[in-house]
Amino acid sequence: MTTTTTAAAPRRTDPRPVTARTRRRREALRNLAFLSPWLLGTGLFFIYPLVSTLYFSFTHYDGFSPPTFVGLDNWKFVFRDYPFFWPALRNTLWFVLVMVTLRIVFGLAVGVLVVRLKRGAGLFRTIFYAPFLAPPVAGTLAFVFLLNPGTGPVNTILGKLGLPEPGWFNDPAWSKPALTLLALWGVGDLMVIFMAALLDVPKEQYEAAELDGAGAVRRFRHVTLPHLRPVVVFSVITGVIATMQYYTQPIVAGEVASGHIQGSGQQFEPGYPERSTLTLPQLVYNLGFQRFDIGAACVIAMVLFVLSMTFAAILMRRGSGFLEVD
Repeated sequence: MTTTTTAAAPRRTDPRPVTARTRRRREALRNLAFLSPWLLGTGLFFIYPLVSTLYFSFTHYDGFSPPTFVGLDNWKFVFRDYPFFWPALRNTLWFVLVMVTLRIVFGLAVGVLVVRLKRGAGLFRTIFYAPFLAPPVAGTLAFVFLLNPGTGPVNTILGKLGLPEPGWFNDPAWSKPALTLLALWGVGDLMVIFMAALLDVPKEQYEAAELDGAGAVRRFRHVTLPHLRPVVVFSVITGVIATMQYYTQPIVAGEVASGHIQGSGQQFEPGYPERSTLTLPQLVYNLGFQRFDIGAACVIAMVLFVLSMTFAAILMRRGSGFLEVD
C-alpha cells in the first residue's frame, strides 16, 4: 500500500497591526501630498522673496556685483538721511486712511442707490462700473486733462459759476484730493460687491422692521449694516493692501502735470508737486531700478510689508467682533 504525503500548506501570517504612530505618519504624508502645490508656491513666491528682501536690506547691492554685508547702514540711511522717506510714508498713510474710507462709503452709497432703482438699474450699473475697467494710465491722463488748472473744463465751469478754481495736480494742497477723486471715479468694483451683499439681505427683516415703526435710517442701521459687515471688513482689508501698493496713478499724474516727458536715460524725481504725491512704492522703484541701490529699496519694501501686515492683523482682530450679527 502506497501512502501519499501532501506538503503542508504555508501558514498564513496575520498582518502586523498598525500602530497609532504609523497611522499619524501616513496621515501626515497624505496631507503633505495634498498641500505640496500650495507649499511649493508659497515657498517660491512668498517665503524666498521675503527672506531675500530682508537679507539684501543689510547689504550693499547694485544688481551687478555680488552683495556685500553692511549691517544697518541701509536702514540708517533710509530712516535718517533719505529726505523722501518720511513724506512718502505720510502720503501713503493719508491715502490709506482717507482714500480707502471714502471709497467704502461712496461704493456703498452707489450700491444702495442702484439696488433701489425701479427703472434703468442695468444702465446705471454699467455707467458706474465702466470706469473701473479703464486702464489706470488712461484714466489718470483723462483726469489730468479734465482738472488742468489753466485749460481744463472743470475749472472753466467753476470759474463761470464764480467758484474757486483749485490747482488740482499742480497744487500740493489739492493733489491728493484730486487722486482721491480719481479713485472714487473707479469705484465700480466696490459697487458690485455691495450690490451682491444688499440683494442677499432677507426682505422679511425689512418688513418686520417697518412694522415695528423703524424708519429708513434705523432699517439701514439695524438690518442692512449687520449683513454688510463681512463685506465691509473684506473691502477695507483689500483696499488697504491695494493702497499700500499705490504707484501708477500718482507717478503718471505727477509726470504729466509737471510737463516732464521722460526719455531714454533720463530720471524723474517722483512726488510732483513738492513731494505731495510721493508714495513708498515709488521710492522702491526709484531706488532699486533707477539708482540701483537695491539694499535701500529692500528696506522700504520691508517697511511696506510690516505696515501691510500690521493693518491686516488689526483689521482681522477687530473684525472678529465686528462680524458678529446682533
